[in-house]
Amino acid sequence: MSEKQTPIIDAQVHAYERDHPGRPWAAVLTGPPSANGAEMVAAMDAVGVDGAILVSAYTMYRYDPSFALEVCAEHPGRFGLVTPFDAADPEVGDKVSDWAAKKDTVGVRLLLTHGISDDAGDEGISRLLDAAQRQDLPVNVYCTQRHEQVAQIARQFPDVSLVVDHMGLVQPFHPPAPEGGWADLPKLLALAAYDNVTVKISGAGTLSREAFPFLDIRDPVSRILDSFGVARCMWGTDWTRAVELLSYEQGVEAFRQDDWLSDSDRAALMGGNAQRIYSWSPGAP
Repeated sequence: MSEKQTPIIDAQVHAYERDHPGRPWAAVLTGPPSANGAEMVAAMDAVGVDGAILVSAYTMYRYDPSFALEVCAEHPGRFGLVTPFDAADPEVGDKVSDWAAKKDTVGVRLLLTHGISDDAGDEGISRLLDAAQRQDLPVNVYCTQRHEQVAQIARQFPDVSLVVDHMGLVQPFHPPAPEGGWADLPKLLALAAYDNVTVKISGAGTLSREAFPFLDIRDPVSRILDSFGVARCMWGTDWTRAVELLSYEQGVEAFRQDDWLSDSDRAALMGGNAQRIYSWSPGAP
């Protein structure tokens, strides 16, 4: 990558090692038995992805980001780090502050699931959002079917950057893709009214009911880009969760096709916006 080129940044990947007694999995996530740092970097290198936002895998490791931190240390300059935090933890504010001080950390994740309150004013959610605001960290929000709660949070915390994971849509783990996979798209588009909300168009290929290059995702994706503006959208693969529906190369190349996005829009969507939103760029340590 030359200095003048915009890097390609995958806005959402996961990494994990094989299940073993030293770091046992809490549960099993769809994917290969291992997707460690070296394997993830090899997949990225094979298709020219310069860097990625590495989201600590909640399914395996819950609120323990230690493996993600190890991956980043072993592969300097390749990953910006995001980890989920337990909004019910009374010490969440201090823990977010500690996280912000670590090298290459670029955001936190709020899971609006797994028992998290439906009330946007929940005390724990407020503590997490307050801490993120103090540390100037974007909050990645896993909010499947809870778009309205995101709207409430966006109104309550207008100065916090909220990043909607996976468009807030239910996405399959196994083929075939559901017929109504985009049914909640209008609920996502309504969030465009809030300037502090951006969207990860991540895992979109898993919603395709067609073979690569997944032409049927282009219309709904274009509607997202039109509603939010390209500058408030990021591309991501959600690798490795998507492994049973498409290859990593297909997840990249579906957006790198030159017949539906302009060069400038593609550069912003596939890297430039992530650089700006996360204040992070791949490169030398």
